[in-house]
Amino acid sequence: MDFALTTRWNASRHRSGEEMIDEILALGIRHLELGYDTRIDLLPGIEAKQEAGEVVINSVHNYCPVPLGVGRGHPEIWTFCDLNRRNHELAVQHTLRTLRYAAEIGAKIVVMHCGYAQLRRVNTRDLLELIQINQKNTPRYERFWTRLIKEREKRAPKYFDQLCRAMEVLLPAAEELDVNLGLENLPTYEAVPHEGEMDMLLRRFPSPKLKYWHDLGHGQIRENLGLINHLQWLERFTPALGGMHIHDVARGINDHTMPPDGDLGLERFKPFATPDIPLVLEPSSRATPAQVAQGLAWVKHWWDNGPEPDPPPDTEEFPLPPQELDL
Repeated sequence: MDFALTTRWNASRHRSGEEMIDEILALGIRHLELGYDTRIDLLPGIEAKQEAGEVVINSVHNYCPVPLGVGRGHPEIWTFCDLNRRNHELAVQHTLRTLRYAAEIGAKIVVMHCGYAQLRRVNTRDLLELIQINQKNTPRYERFWTRLIKEREKRAPKYFDQLCRAMEVLLPAAEELDVNLGLENLPTYEAVPHEGEMDMLLRRFPSPKLKYWHDLGHGQIRENLGLINHLQWLERFTPALGGMHIHDVARGINDHTMPPDGDLGLERFKPFATPDIPLVLEPSSRATPAQVAQGLAWVKHWWDNGPEPDPPPDTEEFPLPPQELDL
């Protein structure tokens, strides 16, 4: 089974695409997802490595490459759900650009964040703060949880309508270019589409190019918040599953952790790991090569009958890159 690695892990540390990819090849990984922070200056080296047959690019994360004039890459520079017409149109136009680039390099799917419903009274961060001080399952948590559900139910439809307008433009382009649209599940309840809305989208737009992209860490955080049953929804979306981001969750809400340092129970998800979809390891950019290699070894052990890895080495993480400090 071929596992990929996102270049989100190491793009910020390299000035050339060749060096970036060589670091990944040294881990024994030759399948890639181009991350949303893939700068234009990295492309010549990336494409040279691809043309030489050294790497395979399975997926691209919107927006890629980083749009000109933007200070740094981010998947939510613009979002489809934005009620501001100009921002909505920029999201669509730059996604079309990413789709065209994905088609040029032969990637199967573009992974995208669609946006959020803007809530006024409460948001997911309020729940996360209570979890951090061990206040889950308290009356205060239940009050916040109930307010969050009710306000989102009231305010989300207009944001969902904006997403549908974007799909009306993007899906014909995806069909023409033969590239899938992968709508990623996000960890907050404000995110659009949530599971029920994704179900509605799949019925409203019965295109084979519309896919559900499952982020394992995000799904588990949503379950830990009390919003969903993680496995049940993944089972429901399996026919439309376009790929997965693979990482663990530590202490309930800290994702992009490399196994075995989390409590997600990744071995439970082996039935969904099929070779016909991209399976993309998505570590924090702070993870060291040793931690990434260890995480991959555990995933191969659980999902691909690989040997049980040796105990992880004691290594310090890379410093957090300056451009990530406000994420």
